[in-house]
Amino acid sequence: MIKGVHTMFYTSRPDELRAFFRDKLRFSFTDVGGGWLIFDLPEADLGCHPAEAADGQTSGTPHVSFYCDDIEKTVAELKSRGVEFTEPVHDAGYGFVTHFNVPGDFQVQLYQPKYEKSANRRTSAAADGHREAVASDPSRPTR
Repeated sequence: MIKGVHTMFYTSRPDELRAFFRDKLRFSFTDVGGGWLIFDLPEADLGCHPAEAADGQTSGTPHVSFYCDDIEKTVAELKSRGVEFTEPVHDAGYGFVTHFNVPGDFQVQLYQPKYEKSANRRTSAAADGHREAVASDPSRPTR
C-alpha cells in the first residue's frame, strides 16, 4: 500500500539546495552518504489540475509547493533565516500565496490553504471503516 510521496527538485546547485532545506527551512533528514540528504516532510497532499498549454503547463508537468498554517508568521520566520521572497503574499483564491528563491535559480511556492485539510477526518473515517469491516467479518473471532 502507498504510504507516502517522494518529491525531487532537479537543480544546478544540489549541495547548496540541500543546505538550504537543512539550514534555512530546518527540515530533518537522513544522510544516505555521498552528500545525499533525504528530507523528512511532516505531511503531504496531492492535487490534480488541468494542463493549460497557454501557461506552459503540459500534461505530466509536476509542481511542488509547501504549505503552512500561518503564512505571515512563516514568511517572517523564514526571512529571519535569510530566505528571499520574490513577491508579497497575495490571495490566489485557493489560499494565500507567495514564492521564495532557492539555490539553483528557481522559485518555490509557499501557501496557506483556505480549504480545510481533511487528514483528521480521513483518519477517523478510515478507522470507522476498519471498525465496520472488522465488525461485519464473520470469520473474525469476537471478544
